[in-house]
Amino acid sequence: QVQLMESGGGSVQAGGSLRLSCVASGSPSEGYCMSWFRTAPGMERREREGVAIIDNDGKTNYADSVKGRFTITREKAKNILYLQMNSLKPEDSAMYVCAAGLPYGGVCRLSRDVIDYWGKGTLVNISS
Repeated sequence: QVQLMESGGGSVQAGGSLRLSCVASGSPSEGYCMSWFRTAPGMERREREGVAIIDNDGKTNYADSVKGRFTITREKAKNILYLQMNSLKPEDSAMYVCAAGLPYGGVCRLSRDVIDYWGKGTLVNISS
């Protein structure tokens, strides 16, 4: 069983930055794809949006809405996942959730359907 614990959320003004962290415990497999999802206000949890994903080799993929502004990284030795968020916009306000899942078809996919473990989330609020 893998446990995921996020931190780093908060309230900042538009244009600001935040760095989210996610610590994975319970001996997560090195083969897991690690990702961030977000649930915006008024959105159902089942509709949460994939934000960024990183595979075991460091290859990344991002939602179009965050490309060029967000960066996902991981420290495999410490089982820590990060999301550096720059140039934040009010529409980035959401509950950000860390997730882990195995590759599907040999590829890490930014999809809710292939997630095995979810964190509880950390809240990000961006004011205009």
